[in-house]
Amino acid sequence: MAADVVGYSALMQRAEEATYAEFERLKREVIEPGLSRYDGRLIKTTGDGALAEFASPSAAVRCAVEIQESIASGRSSLKLRIGVNLGEVIVGADGDLFGDGINIAVRLEGVADPGGILISEKVYSEVEGKLDAGFEDRGEQQLKNIAKPVRAFAVRAGAFSALSDRLSAAPPLPDKPSIAVLPFENMSGDPEQEYFSDGMVEEIITALSRFKWLFVIARNSSFTFKGKAVDIKEVGRRLGVRYVLEGSVRKAAGKVRITGQLIDAITGAHIWADRFERDLTDVFALQDEVTVAVVSAIQPKLLQTEIAMATRRRPESLTAYDFHLRAMQQSYLTTREGVAEALRLAHRALELDPRFGAVAALAGLCRMRNVVWGHAVDSQFDRKEAVRLLHLALSVDEGDAQTLAWVSITSAHMIGDYESETEMADRAVALNPNLFDAWFCRGWVYKVAGLPEEAIRSFERAIRMSPVDPLLHRSFTGMGYALIELGRFDEAIAAGKKALRQNPSFSTAYRCLASAFTHLGRDAEAREAAAHLLETDPAFTISGYVARGGQSNSKLLIEGLRKAGLPE
Repeated sequence: MAADVVGYSALMQRAEEATYAEFERLKREVIEPGLSRYDGRLIKTTGDGALAEFASPSAAVRCAVEIQESIASGRSSLKLRIGVNLGEVIVGADGDLFGDGINIAVRLEGVADPGGILISEKVYSEVEGKLDAGFEDRGEQQLKNIAKPVRAFAVRAGAFSALSDRLSAAPPLPDKPSIAVLPFENMSGDPEQEYFSDGMVEEIITALSRFKWLFVIARNSSFTFKGKAVDIKEVGRRLGVRYVLEGSVRKAAGKVRITGQLIDAITGAHIWADRFERDLTDVFALQDEVTVAVVSAIQPKLLQTEIAMATRRRPESLTAYDFHLRAMQQSYLTTREGVAEALRLAHRALELDPRFGAVAALAGLCRMRNVVWGHAVDSQFDRKEAVRLLHLALSVDEGDAQTLAWVSITSAHMIGDYESETEMADRAVALNPNLFDAWFCRGWVYKVAGLPEEAIRSFERAIRMSPVDPLLHRSFTGMGYALIELGRFDEAIAAGKKALRQNPSFSTAYRCLASAFTHLGRDAEAREAAAHLLETDPAFTISGYVARGGQSNSKLLIEGLRKAGLPE
C-alpha cells in the first residue's frame, strides 16, 4: 500500500511548518494506528508519503478505506491518494522492500483520485465480494516505468462510510477463550531490559499459541499498546478478547524481577498474579524459564475460569465446547460417578460436533479409566470403545498435543504397543512443552512401557509446571509406582503420602504405599495401607488388577501387593 499527500509541495510553499506538523500528526494518529489494526508493517515514510506491506490484500484495502474515511470525516485537512497492489517483493539487507510489486502500488497511487484508492486487478480479484464496498473499473492504465499496462479499479466514492463503520466496530469475542499479552513495562530505566522484556512477551505469546483451545492475539496487535497507559476493558474491547495478561520487568543488583497479572477484560477481575525473581545471567535461558513459569501458571487458571463459566450456563444454551469443559471438570474426579458423568457430557459434545477430536480423546480416556480403575460394568465393551474413540480422535487431529497425550495413555493401557505409544507421548510434549497433560500422560506411558527413569523425569516436569493442578495426586502416584520398580521404596512412600494429602480417597495411592511399605519390611504400615485400599475399592483383587491392563512391567509393585496380604 502506497500513500501520498495531494499537493504537498504547494502546501509546503504556503505553510511549511504547519503542513509538516499536520502530516506528522496524520501519520501518528491515523496512518500508524490503522496499520497496527490490520497488522500492516510500515516499510518507510517519505516527506509526503508512506509505504506499507500487509499479510493479505483484504487487510490492505480495509486499512486504506479506514484511513481515507478518517480523513474525510475531518480528522485532517490534508488529502491522500492511495494505491494498493499484490505482488512479489525483494527484501533488502536492511529490511527494505523492492520490486515491481511495490513500484506498481506507487504508480497506482500517483494516478488515484484525491482522497481516493486505486487497486490493481490482482487485488480486485482477491477482495471482490469479500468487502462491503463498490468498485469502479478504470480499465488498463499505462503506468510510468511499468512495461505492461495494469488494469485498475477505484473504490467507489460513497462506499467508505458504511464499510468504515463496520470495520471500526469492536470485533466479537471468539467462540473459545481469547487472550492478549500486552508488552511488559520496563521499569529498569535500562534500554537493554527493553529487548529482554519484549523477547519474553513474544515467547509467552508463542507458547500460549500452542494451546489449540486458546485464541491468542498476534504480537503486532498486542504491541500497538506498548508504552501507553491502557484501560484493560478497552484493550479487551478493541482486540476482541476476554483475557489480558500484563506485567512489568525491573532489574536491580544483578537480578531481574518480573511481575505478571491475568485480568478478565469483561469484568476487570484479577484471575491470577505472581512475581518471579531470577539472577540475570543467561538472558535467553531466563526468558525461557520465566515463559514456562508464567504459561504453566495461567493456563490452568484460564481453564478453571472457563469451566466455572460453562457450569453456570443454562443447559439449553450449551455448545459442544461447553459440554467439553464440563466433561473435563468431571474427569478430574476419581469416582465411578465422576467418570460416568464425564462420559455422558463428552458424548453430548460429540452429538453436537462428531469431529471434535479432543472430546473423542477425552471420552476414550474415560472408557480406559473405567477398565483400569475397575468401574466398568462390561470391561470388554469399554475397552473396545476406548480403542474406537482413540482412533477417531487421531483421524480428526493427530497434530494436537492434548489429543495425542490422552490417546497415548489410553492406548498404553488398552493396546500396549509401547513403541508407538511412547512416540505419541514424545510428540505431544514436542508440540506443546508447556502442557501439563502432555508431561503427565508421558509419565504414565513410560511407566507402563517399563521405562521408570524417564517416567519419573516426566512426572517431575509435570509437577514443577503445575504445582496446583487438580490432577497432581495422579502424578505423585505415577512417580511412586516408577520409584518402586527402581527399588527406591522410601521415595515411593513419600510420593504416595503426597498423593493422599491431595486426595485421601485415591485408591491408587494406597496400592503404592502397601507395596512400598512391604518391600521395606514395615508390615504394620503395609497392612494399614492395604486395609484403606479395600475400603476405597472393596472388590480389589490382584488378578483383577493385572487383567485390567498396563501391569506387565510392574513386577515389584505386584510382588509387594501380594506380600501385603491383599486378595489374589
